[in-house]
Amino acid sequence: MTKIVFVCTGNTCRSPMAEAILKSKNITGIEVKSAGIFASDGADASSHAKKVLQENEITHIHQSSMLNQEMLDWANIILTMTNSHKNYIIQQYPETNAKVYTIKEFVENDQGDVFDPYGGSLQNYRQTFNELQQLIDKLIIKLTADHT
Repeated sequence: MTKIVFVCTGNTCRSPMAEAILKSKNITGIEVKSAGIFASDGADASSHAKKVLQENEITHIHQSSMLNQEMLDWANIILTMTNSHKNYIIQQYPETNAKVYTIKEFVENDQGDVFDPYGGSLQNYRQTFNELQQLIDKLIIKLTADHT
């Protein structure tokens, strides 16, 4: 079983969209959660994130979660949206070093960050959704290739 936690800052935009996209693929053998390094537990996804998911016919009920030790222990892959998220996790939880990556590093060997649409227009959220969708398609290819 592959257990993935997507991590961003507040767990209301990027990581819930990534979680929803991957869950919508219904891939056997993959479980997914999302969290934020500075999240408030129980907050809803941002209205623009929910709208973009709706536009793409993805249903996702979300309540934000603060990243915690239990989630880190549960996951065998931790995928962050930025290098600063990755560095924060490694600094706070050094034992995660071998399983924490930025999503771009994991699927593209790229050191770039996923654009943060927080506070931006609906179009910003659509761009981030499209970027995440492409990354998750590559993630699925990588994970299914690793299991063959």
